Amino acid sequence: MSLQQEIIAKLGVKPEIKVEEEIRKRVDFLKDYVKGSNTSGLLIAISGGIDSAVAAGLCKRATDELSQESGKEYITLGVYQPYGEQSDIADSYAVAKAFDLKYQAETNIEDAVNEVALEVEHAYKNMGNPRHISREGKGNVKARMRMVVQYALAFDLNLLVVGTDHASEAVTGFYTKWGDGAVDITPLSSLNKRQVRQLAAALGVPQPILDKAPTAGLWEGQTDEGELGIKYDDNSDYLEGKEIDPAVRQKLEKKYLITAHKREPIPGI
Repeated sequence: MSLQQEIIAKLGVKPEIKVEEEIRKRVDFLKDYVKGSNTSGLLIAISGGIDSAVAAGLCKRATDELSQESGKEYITLGVYQPYGEQSDIADSYAVAKAFDLKYQAETNIEDAVNEVALEVEHAYKNMGNPRHISREGKGNVKARMRMVVQYALAFDLNLLVVGTDHASEAVTGFYTKWGDGAVDITPLSSLNKRQVRQLAAALGVPQPILDKAPTAGLWEGQTDEGELGIKYDDNSDYLEGKEIDPAVRQKLEKKYLITAHKREPIPGI
């Protein structure tokens, strides 16, 4: 078995999908997990990007169906988490409007992130090596702070935190360990980016979100493809078992191997 075949099998990606069947399967998956966990619904952080928009659509459909079937209210809470001013936050609210989210909350993480960054810089100074926290290090703090806030809300409201990670992110380790990778349930995990886009169109994600460049929103001007140096079309082709440029294949497989620790359980002895 080639490394490509091994990766595809491990991540569970299909070479092609039937969109409505995939939506139904993932909605049922969410419903079953909510019922089994005796929780009151789902919390999804809506960034304004396509992944969280698709997850929000699946969550809302799942909790609506649970409410109708049980006679008890189950909710989907949409959470917006800007760092200071977020230029595209209107897209987050557009997702909530498209899926008729009744429950919404905005939590600005700027002060909390800056305080953590300041404490890190104090630590560097006390070590005799004064320096600023790196851009990437602060980006990780942002991702982790968002999850701290989400879990604080989820705990008091008895909700499950939903993740937006999918196979195209998993194969490159393109998420923050214990940040956006720290969730209760991941309804998109066996889809590649192309397939996420297919579900988005079927669910009715607003067109501006379908058209925008994917970004983790960790610093100004950051884009997924720019940071990775790999286009999502190539990434998706690879996960569908297709041949891609050998240099891109090598880069993708290298990222997979060096980020293995993100996908494995915590080691112990």
